[in-house]
Amino acid sequence: MMEKRVVGVTDGVSEYKNGILGDKELKAIHAYWSAGNYLSVGQIYLMDNPLLLEPLKPEHIKPRLLGHWGTTPGLNLIYTHLNRVIIKYDLDMIFVCGPGHGGPAMVSNTYLEGSYSDHYATVSRDKDGMRKLFKQFSFPGGIPSHTAAEVPGSIHEGGELGYSVSHAYGAAFDNPDLLVVCVVGDGEAETGPLATSWHSNKFLNPARDGTVLPILHLNGYKIANPAVLARIPDAELDALFYGYGYKTYWVEGNDPVHVHQCMAATLEVVVKEIREIQRQSREAANNNTRPQWPMIILKTPKGWTGPKEVDGKISTRPMFAVFNRHRQGKKLKTPGGHTKFPFRKFVQTPNISCCLRQVSFSGRIIAILNCTPPAPQEWLKSYHPEDLFDSNGTLLSSLQALAPKGARRMGSNPHANGGKLSFDLRLPDFRDYSFPVPHPGTTEAEATRIAAGFLRDTMQLNAAHSNMRIFGPDETASNRLSALFEVTDCAWMANRLDVDENLSRTGRVMEMLSEHTLEGWLEGYLLTGRHGLFSCYEAFIHLVDSMFNQHAKWLKVSKKIPWRRPIPSLNYLLTSHVWRQDHNGFSHQDPGFIDHVVNKKAEVIRIYLPPDANCLLTTVDHCLRSKHYVNLIIAGKQPSLQFLDMDNAVRHCTKGLGIWDWASNDQGTEPDLVMASCGDVPTLEALAATEILRSNFPEIRIRFVNVVDLMALQPQIEHPHGLADKDFDLLFTTDKPIVFVFHGYPWLIHRLTYRRKNHPNLHVRGYKEEGTTTTPFDMAVLNQIDRYTLASDAIVRLPQLKNSAYVYEMLKSKLIDHKNYIIKNGQDLPEFPRLTMCTPILGGPRIMGLIAFTD
Repeated sequence: MMEKRVVGVTDGVSEYKNGILGDKELKAIHAYWSAGNYLSVGQIYLMDNPLLLEPLKPEHIKPRLLGHWGTTPGLNLIYTHLNRVIIKYDLDMIFVCGPGHGGPAMVSNTYLEGSYSDHYATVSRDKDGMRKLFKQFSFPGGIPSHTAAEVPGSIHEGGELGYSVSHAYGAAFDNPDLLVVCVVGDGEAETGPLATSWHSNKFLNPARDGTVLPILHLNGYKIANPAVLARIPDAELDALFYGYGYKTYWVEGNDPVHVHQCMAATLEVVVKEIREIQRQSREAANNNTRPQWPMIILKTPKGWTGPKEVDGKISTRPMFAVFNRHRQGKKLKTPGGHTKFPFRKFVQTPNISCCLRQVSFSGRIIAILNCTPPAPQEWLKSYHPEDLFDSNGTLLSSLQALAPKGARRMGSNPHANGGKLSFDLRLPDFRDYSFPVPHPGTTEAEATRIAAGFLRDTMQLNAAHSNMRIFGPDETASNRLSALFEVTDCAWMANRLDVDENLSRTGRVMEMLSEHTLEGWLEGYLLTGRHGLFSCYEAFIHLVDSMFNQHAKWLKVSKKIPWRRPIPSLNYLLTSHVWRQDHNGFSHQDPGFIDHVVNKKAEVIRIYLPPDANCLLTTVDHCLRSKHYVNLIIAGKQPSLQFLDMDNAVRHCTKGLGIWDWASNDQGTEPDLVMASCGDVPTLEALAATEILRSNFPEIRIRFVNVVDLMALQPQIEHPHGLADKDFDLLFTTDKPIVFVFHGYPWLIHRLTYRRKNHPNLHVRGYKEEGTTTTPFDMAVLNQIDRYTLASDAIVRLPQLKNSAYVYEMLKSKLIDHKNYIIKNGQDLPEFPRLTMCTPILGGPRIMGLIAFTD
């Protein structure tokens, strides 16, 4: 059985066996930690009297006590000790706070180091600033309880658990001098995304990337129950992380003297080990060894230094518990040989019992704490603020010296405000990759294969800057992006076999069959100022629905924070989409991510459905240039008909939607019908339906409208890309029937257009949750977006075609013939997907439209 690796005052072996911290430094570090704890408790409880210069009164206490204490003292301990090694080794370090409610600790420490006041001048480093710091926490008009975008130094809010490790690794990729310390709470450690993200170490190359130092903080409990990893044997936990590929170091205890010494000594060992791994890898060009990266397992009590009793009893989840395995009772000798350190703050918090009750007082609800002795006053006083802050409320200069200076402070590190370090991609001219389209609907191409050439050369142009990566769950080749492998490989630090292809330690394509980990990597990469694109099967992007939620919320909030700089956009390319997953079946058929994205704020989301390869090229170019958005692109990878040459594609995508006059015959008059489409397969079927109608009813005037920017359908007051009402009416008319064929669920189009004047005449076809393993055209038939159904829809909506029963019956017969044919032959009728609309109208293909946008 593997022996636990412990460094410090109890191991009896290492150079630090007598303690690395001298008496003076130990006293100072403990005082700094106490200051962090004091500020954290104050944020949770107080809105006035921050230095306790008078006895606490009801009006000093917040009416609603919000915020979590349990994880906070451990986070304060870690931050304090990280400051020490940053100064000693001049480290470039950021802090990823995984525990969901660690906000008080992160705010306290950025305030102590001065970063908070640098970003928020009104929260000054004095008594008045401390009062504002306390009041604003979890308070209306203030800041959230998590390490949200408002907190300097944060790239990870932690409100939703599971993503801290993947964010940390994403930040470390291509940042060779950066050390990302990632604290993982024992609750978060139980989540699925977190579990798979431990494998990120198989993709981190010490020769070119930075380092992630995970610290698993076990304090024993989640919200209501014990934490799994805190209740398994230590040897089993050690073996778990050995299996993940980590070298574990343990720091545990409840005596601050012991824990301070162990933490300081362990960080010394770990930092030197990381530097040695990097040195060996960077000096040996052919070093193919995957290193065993260090990590720390920190076990301290939940709510350390807080009251022992709550509501008059020691709960089964004590705020200040005694762990049987934490070596309590040992007389730990200090470097000076003392059996008890002569500094009163090391005495544990008095036996405070608190009772929190909500009562009415002075016309408002306030918090009254009936305690013996009174708390939180005694709790706060146990940290002895008079020994930490001067009479003006400023941290003593001797303690300020323990924090790094300038950009070395974790709250001021520019990597945590990635827009400050970001620079634009060098992009080739996308027009150079255009696919020739002599006439609409006469040539075929694979849209994503065409775009892959553009992405390949973009990767090549930016290779020297190492600021772009492509992410995807083992689908890069499947999604027709193989051109990337002409200039790079998939990143891979694990073992390789002779038969393996496109794997290398220096690859810039990130493939792992975990959408959660990929999303986290990409978000961490973007938040630290770099660029990327996530390519995925459409149905399975749902796995990261909630991660997208959190990132979109971060973008929305950070956009309004003046000191936060815009970061490169999060770009999704969804292919292998619903209409061409006929071979994989129902489980792979789901276009619902569009609906999910639409729910977010208009200021941060953009949705594009390019109908062909040239439109995809200009869309990808546009999205890679953009900042601070989530761009969703949906485009097929299968061979499909091409409609627009490059010039027309640029015009069309710049406008967002428009009339395709080569498919229309209403020039010079009002149309009888508007046929509209959004998406590549819907566009094909809508064009085929238009062809059927025009060949059978040449007198009918049809206007064909294609939508590439979905949000153009919304009114201008709802989305920046929205079409003004007058322009929408001009394009779609105010009283003519509209048959709209959509890539996704049809009700979304109704939702986007319900305010439009002609909405009552809008008939939408889209995915109706019908699917199976079948043929491509049958997918359209099953969901009634096929050409025959669309033509029938038009017939019944045009009064002038009320005597068209024979054509209507012919269309129904076509559907019967189709079904019989595929059951017998296993493939579609030869006429699918061809069009015969090859002769342009009015002398050449032109596009007419009204909407214009620039971002």
